[in-house]
Amino acid sequence: MIEGHGVVLERDGRVALAHSDFRVPGAAITAVIGPNGSGKSTLLHAITGLLPLAHGSLEVMGTTPVKARSDIAYVLQQMNVSPGTPMTVKEVVQMGRYPGLGILRRPTVEDRVRVAVAMTLLRIDDLADRQVFRLSGGQRQRVFVAQALAQEHSLLLMDEPLTGLDIHSAQTIDDIIHQEPNRGCSVVFTTHDLEEARAADHVILVSGYVVASGPPEEALCAENLATAYGLGALHPQSTAELRIIDNAHDASHEHEGRRL
Repeated sequence: MIEGHGVVLERDGRVALAHSDFRVPGAAITAVIGPNGSGKSTLLHAITGLLPLAHGSLEVMGTTPVKARSDIAYVLQQMNVSPGTPMTVKEVVQMGRYPGLGILRRPTVEDRVRVAVAMTLLRIDDLADRQVFRLSGGQRQRVFVAQALAQEHSLLLMDEPLTGLDIHSAQTIDDIIHQEPNRGCSVVFTTHDLEEARAADHVILVSGYVVASGPPEEALCAENLATAYGLGALHPQSTAELRIIDNAHDASHEHEGRRL
């Protein structure tokens, strides 16, 4: 699905991700994990073509990120809604269909079906006529994930989709993450949670560069984690378990009801 070779990314005149090689398998779940400021979100921006490469090559679905953009759905970490914005939940989800609408911008039966299915999957169909700015944070996040699902896509990118959510919203979105590969879609999401990463099919471990890219049991071995987080950030819980301490995002107890 994605191949990166010698990728270097820059932001504001500084290197955000140094020389890195990585891959993302097709029809699978890939977790991008690393410390704060390690380049996780920057990597997603490059995959969407929103951030050009400083050096190296990046191929997405057999072409350049910019050319692949129409087949990518992207859920940002923070989707702000201004107070008083009159858009309803249904209207926001319908925006996911805009790229495919004709010159008259009239939704077809298929468009309406896709919107309805996405809202049902995210359990927001009962909120269809509610104004988005009046929703809770978890409800809003489900609305924007539904918007992404309504869009035609083969690749779903999500920036920390479960951080800070109530258990119901986190479980609902987690279910979507694990359902997407069943229809041939690849999912790439960033996280600070080691257990979320371990539940993925593939892991990209970053710390200013890609430390490791591979199956969780290989990418998240003790040696790689020590390299990414520093020896002082790892505390043995037992002979078989390691726990990452991330002061900004200690999410180990946030989503106890999830599959992860």
